[in-house]
Amino acid sequence: MIRARILILFLGCCALHADDGANLFRDLAIVSEIDKQLNDDLPFLYNFSMVGGYWNMPSARMAKEGEIGIGAARVHPYNIYGLNFQFFEHVELAANYRVYTGVLEPTFGHEGFGDDAERTGNVKVAFNLPGDGFPMFPIFAIGIEDFIGTKRFNAQYILVTQKWIGGNVEATLGWGRKRIKGLFGGLAWTPFRRTRVPFFKDLSLVAEYDAIDYKHNVGEHPLGRDVKNRINGGLTYLLGDSLQVSSYYLRGGHVGASGSLRYPFGSSQGFFTKVDDPSLYKSPVDTEPLGVVRPKYAFAQELAYTFEHQGLDLYSVYLSKEKSLWIKIINNAYREEPELRERIQRVLAALVPSDIKDVVVTVEATGLLCQSYVFRTEDLYRYRQRLVGAFEMKTLSPMREAISAPSHEEELFRRKKAIWDISLKPRMINFFGSSTGKIKYNLAVVLTPEGYFGDQVYYQAQVAYDALSSLAHVNTIDRINPSQLLNVRTDSLAYYKTNTVALEMAYLQKSWNLGKGWFFRAAGGYFEPAYGGEALEFLYSPVRSNWAIGLEEATVFKRRYHGLGFTNKVRKLDGRVPHYEHFIGVQYFLDLYYTFRPLDIDIKIMAGQFLAKDRGARFEITRWFPSGFRSSLWCTVTNGHDKINGRIYYDKGFSFVIPLDFFLKKSSRNQIGYAMSAWLRDVGAFADTGKQLYPILRLERKH
Repeated sequence: MIRARILILFLGCCALHADDGANLFRDLAIVSEIDKQLNDDLPFLYNFSMVGGYWNMPSARMAKEGEIGIGAARVHPYNIYGLNFQFFEHVELAANYRVYTGVLEPTFGHEGFGDDAERTGNVKVAFNLPGDGFPMFPIFAIGIEDFIGTKRFNAQYILVTQKWIGGNVEATLGWGRKRIKGLFGGLAWTPFRRTRVPFFKDLSLVAEYDAIDYKHNVGEHPLGRDVKNRINGGLTYLLGDSLQVSSYYLRGGHVGASGSLRYPFGSSQGFFTKVDDPSLYKSPVDTEPLGVVRPKYAFAQELAYTFEHQGLDLYSVYLSKEKSLWIKIINNAYREEPELRERIQRVLAALVPSDIKDVVVTVEATGLLCQSYVFRTEDLYRYRQRLVGAFEMKTLSPMREAISAPSHEEELFRRKKAIWDISLKPRMINFFGSSTGKIKYNLAVVLTPEGYFGDQVYYQAQVAYDALSSLAHVNTIDRINPSQLLNVRTDSLAYYKTNTVALEMAYLQKSWNLGKGWFFRAAGGYFEPAYGGEALEFLYSPVRSNWAIGLEEATVFKRRYHGLGFTNKVRKLDGRVPHYEHFIGVQYFLDLYYTFRPLDIDIKIMAGQFLAKDRGARFEITRWFPSGFRSSLWCTVTNGHDKINGRIYYDKGFSFVIPLDFFLKKSSRNQIGYAMSAWLRDVGAFADTGKQLYPILRLERKH
């Protein structure tokens, strides 16, 4: 009888709310259609220079933020290799290596360099992208091609691009100056985009009006000046939004092909799902108070085991007379502070005894106490019972300055740090523009032991075996533009020519948290293949602050090219004639850091003296992406007055870091890095000095 009444009540409620249910499904259908329209877009295409565009001409469109593209093209009479990086949603960067096929480099082409070549950098800035809120208006953009180096292919342009999604068409109209001269335009049509035929739906017909001034541009290839027709056309196939393959007909007389690959490093969570990560802790739940039933040392062991299963190492547990716990944890797995925090909260909420008043959790990295959290037991229990959420817990137990271990409390657990941990990995170092070849490389196997002495002093060593190298006959003096500064970095090639085992790094470092946001470190030993010595650093970096300030100093000695010895002589050129000067390297900097969280940008300014005794400042901007991928651009301005091709050169370059867990099925804090300067010069050079304080803190506190 009761069941019947419940059934009648249920049916009545269903009938009463039938209209509401129908409205709900209708609203969901509308939302789904809107979402589909927002994500519906025409194929994004790269041109020959790996800039968003058509063939030679650019468009105003942008790739997805954080996307990297790499490609190659045969564009008679050039071979063009390119790299594209979408640094911001509205800012596109591209680099090219353009080879003049059949034209020997006039100075040292016969020595092995071969055909002439040019390195170029391109930048484009867009306005009114579809996500900016005015999709009915076209996209506007301004851009510069070849803005660094000799600028043989320099051009500036403005342009607009309009998309007609329903017609599967986009069109561009622009105006340029210098190499791109006057009006130009482009058109891309993907006629079968809405069909279900796999091949044809990804095929685009592309045409452009080519405004390059081939005849009058001084840097043009001698065989690249003829233009029979300025309408270029062809076909482009985009497979899975990753592989672009093109075939085309240019300038009324030349057929060519190009291909490129792209990957969204900025938004990707890696090539594999993190299926090997442990699940967030849920059970068993044990809040039994400390005592006979639950001995305190057994509780500490249980806590250590549970944290280890979560990818965290518990190193210390102290119990105060006021029933407060202090624990120290090292995070070995997770890049983001919120994930670290959640795993800590889950474990504590399930295992902290009911007679404990609160728990202080201090996080350490590289021997440095970075930050703490103070969790009240009652808040942890409410969190477990879902009476408060993650946001409330962040408010109740905010990140705060690191709290040191209590000195007179009962120690329940202590674990010593590993004396050594060894990693083995390959390494590639490459150089561009040697007189004996366009690209030179060194492939090595690197063995890196690291660990702690006395549980407090961190050390790192690195032993490398150069397995394969093409640097044996590379001269360490630039014959065209020899550096007139102390050769503190231009002789770096000499450290990688040997086929023997080399100890590249072996140093000790001790770091201190001085309290109230102040930190200090001291380091000494072999810091890198070229330098060893001592280093000191002070840093003020308060928790939850967007800025930090530091002072650093290092006195370093030049290492010999082979063995473990040092030399007090450094080469200096007078014109092209070398002589040697007494040298002890002294570098010192005032470091300023600022984090602009809305765009996940770090800005760093280093002002002071560099190794070659030039003074000035290095400006660096780093972009962090949700995936953990990050990329940096830097430029150094000093009074060194280094000159290349008659112009003062300021050191500049880029770097990027890829999380290793991109290639793993579990989370990892290890990473793979790469950096390259526009030129290998002595201006703005500085020696590595160990693990700097701010990067340690930035990684631990990132959210």
